[in-house]
Formats: sequence, C-alpha cells, structure tokens
Amino acid sequence: MWWFQQGLSFLPVALVVWSAASFVFSYITAIVLHHVDPLVPYISDTGTIPPERCLFGIMLNVSTILGMATMYVRYKQVSALSPEKPKILRLNKLGLTLGWMSCFGLCIIANFQKCILYYIHVLGACLTFGVGAIYMLVQTVLSYLMQPELHSKDIFWARLAMLLWSCSSILSMFVSSVVLYSGLYGQNLVQKLHWDPQERGYTPHIISTVSEWSLAFSFLSFFLTYIRDFQKISLRAVVSLQGQTLHESSQRFGAEEQALLVAGSI
Repeated sequence: MWWFQQGLSFLPVALVVWSAASFVFSYITAIVLHHVDPLVPYISDTGTIPPERCLFGIMLNVSTILGMATMYVRYKQVSALSPEKPKILRLNKLGLTLGWMSCFGLCIIANFQKCILYYIHVLGACLTFGVGAIYMLVQTVLSYLMQPELHSKDIFWARLAMLLWSCSSILSMFVSSVVLYSGLYGQNLVQKLHWDPQERGYTPHIISTVSEWSLAFSFLSFFLTYIRDFQKISLRAVVSLQGQTLHESSQRFGAEEQALLVAGSI
C-alpha cells in the first residue's frame, strides 16, 4: 500500500495538489495568451480574463470543498483524541470555524475577480489568508498542547515553521502593497496587468507579487503536515436495510423484521 493510500491521507494531498494546479494552470494559460507578464504576476491577475478566469474559478471552487472536508476531518480527529480536555476542545471548535471562514474567502476569490469587483476580492483574500493564518496558529497551538502524548515535536516545529513563513509573507505583501497603491506611482494600478521594469513602482510591485505567491504556497504547505495524522484515520459507512425490496410492498414487517437486517462496512 502506497503512503497516500493509507487512511485519509489522500485528502490533504488532493487539497494541496489541486490548489497548486489551479494556480499553475491558470498562470500558464494567461502567459500563453499574453494576458499577463511572465515574471511573477499576481495570482489574481492570472484569473482575470477568460478563458483562464473560468479555469481559475472552477478549480478554486473544488479547492474550497476539499479544504472544508480536510478541516472537518482534522476537527473530528482532535475531538476524538482529546474528549476530556475542555481547553483543547474549545480551541478545536474555534479552529474549525476559522478554517471554514477561510474556505469561504477562497470561494469569494474564485468568483469575484480582482479587476471587476476589487473590494469584494480583497475581502475574500483577507478571509482566506488573514483568517487562514489564525487557523494555522490555532492548529499549531493544538499541536503544542497535544505533544508529546498525541503529537510528535517534529510536527509541532514543522507547523510553526509554516506559520512563520506565512506571517512573514503577509507582512511583506501588506507593506509593499500599501507602498504600491499609495498614489506615488500613479492611479488605477489595480487594473494594470502589464509592467515595464523601467516603470516607477515596479520594485514594490515585484515584492508584492513574490510575497503573494510565497503566501499561497506557505498556506498550502501547512496542510502537508496533516498527511501523517490522516494516515491514522479510516472512513466507513454502515448500511442498514429496513426491507427486503426497493419498492413499496403491501406486506407489513414485524418489529423484529423492521430492525436491522444487514449491517456492513464499505
């Protein structure tokens, strides 16, 4: 059995691979069609003009579903491992709420493009990465509280490293974006998709775009730390048949016959 076939480890793997592919495929499409510059455009710029906008939107919507599923499984796992620890349970519920808010923000990013509805798009980005960073913080704290009995120290340090990487990217992107859009380098820069290296404002633009890509991949890399945990989780469904046919029958089953006839695991 391959490592990604163990338990539910395929879930965070699918989330990371699919989300990364959505960025890469839309970037390649935008470059081939000359809609953006090849050198590190904003991720959102690669999903602004059709047809890459359609690809970007539908793939990120799938990422939203995968993200919600991954966060819910993580929530159930922590709840099962620490059923009698109120502090951990409260943090776990907070983490799930923050995680789903972050997923909702990703859905907003996918469906409200930067050059069309800028402020709604920014709101989605703040939910995705801002609230998402707090989600990462909560999960890192949970990993600290659950070590060494339930979590290894290596997992805690790996998640802390991803959190610091993400926070440094957020800080760099925020500062460079404030400088870029302060008005010193012109107006309507939000709509600008092509940049000349000789233009004023090119340096903060590049710093901002590199920070955005760094933030996106630091956020995705955090979920890679779930793989080992999810290898210890299995999912099964119990099937209960309440009758011997799949259509209405005039025959009335007794109390014992209406009880569980077949129970199995899928």
